[in-house]
Amino acid sequence: MTRKPRDYDDIPGTYVFDYERAHQGYHLNMFSMSLLKSENRKAFLENEEAYLQKFPMTPEQRQTVLKRDWLGMVKLGGNIYYTSKIGATLGKSFQYIAAEMSGVSQQEYADMMLNGGRTPEGNRSLSGKK
Repeated sequence: MTRKPRDYDDIPGTYVFDYERAHQGYHLNMFSMSLLKSENRKAFLENEEAYLQKFPMTPEQRQTVLKRDWLGMVKLGGNIYYTSKIGATLGKSFQYIAAEMSGVSQQEYADMMLNGGRTPEGNRSLSGKK
């Protein structure tokens, strides 16, 4: 499915979970939510590739899971709250995932959030319409 361009697509680092991303990531998100059940977490941890084959994800989506590419999952339609179930299964906190996606250490991420978050400089629409 090819996404239609949106006004917000030119904001650096912004991947809005809109209808098209929800549609694109449906099976990735259903996999993520399957990890709410302990027997599914166990099956995933025992053989990740075999467990992922139960869900008709794209090869790229499967690779993002196997590589722990958190931002890649979001770009391919993963809802951050759903993909955090993968992190929890692996013993990773939401802060860990957010830091990884931001390209900083957990401590740097925590400090940034405690100090008001990222500066909006450089994170605005490139078209100047926003």
